[in-house]
Amino acid sequence: MELDRIEILLEKYFEGETSIAEEKELKAYFSSADVAQHLEHYKAMFGYFSSAKEQKFEQQIPLKSRKLQVAWLSVAASIVIMLGMFTFYNRNINQSEDLGTYNDPEKAFEETQKALNLLSKNVNVGVESMQYVNEYQESKNLIFKN
Repeated sequence: MELDRIEILLEKYFEGETSIAEEKELKAYFSSADVAQHLEHYKAMFGYFSSAKEQKFEQQIPLKSRKLQVAWLSVAASIVIMLGMFTFYNRNINQSEDLGTYNDPEKAFEETQKALNLLSKNVNVGVESMQYVNEYQESKNLIFKN
């Protein structure tokens, strides 16, 4: 009778349906000396579970200090920021002081007109491309008749 119960418990164990008490019963059976011959190969598996449960990791794990890494990272970031500021400052000093100003009002007026004409042409290109969107909208309204 006990052998039949052990076989049923083994089947339930491999299906993942055993309770903790049933698993303890299996471990107790396979740790005993009188295991049935055809179930002998399960003895090593349950023996491993028992011995693995008792193992403890006792080796010391060295922990590295993250403070040192953060300190070096902040120093490096400070150096990068200072180099960026130095480069920006030197670039602004080395640029010429010509800001596009004119002493002659007529010359300034002509240059302003050129700039505004260029801007007007670019805006008109954008307006022309919007005509295609309007045509698409009208076609869509004809087809779907909202």
